[in-house]
Amino acid sequence: MIVIQKILKMVRQNQTFVKGASIDKPLLFISENYPFWKVRMQIFLESIDRGIWDAILNGPFVPTITVNNLQEPKPFSQWTAKENKRAQYDVRAKNIISSGLTLDEFYRILVCTSA
Repeated sequence: MIVIQKILKMVRQNQTFVKGASIDKPLLFISENYPFWKVRMQIFLESIDRGIWDAILNGPFVPTITVNNLQEPKPFSQWTAKENKRAQYDVRAKNIISSGLTLDEFYRILVCTSA
């Protein structure tokens, strides 16, 4: 019995994610077990709003207008409520992802401009 307890203690010490997940905050990524963290982060993001995951997969939404038969970014002051909500998904994704990183990992993505 003592041997089993020692083995379990060693296993627990070597696990990257010892604590259970929360529905209120993302799982912390600490440089190990990226495949596990990625799947859990995807589930977390989709549980908040599937549009957030879509922004990660397809890039940020930028409302456009047609000027002289060319598509140009629409000025923010002219965005509709629906356009603003859709554009906000990328911002929310960046916030959630950065909240799930240690300081070292955060500095690795600091220069990224989209989720």
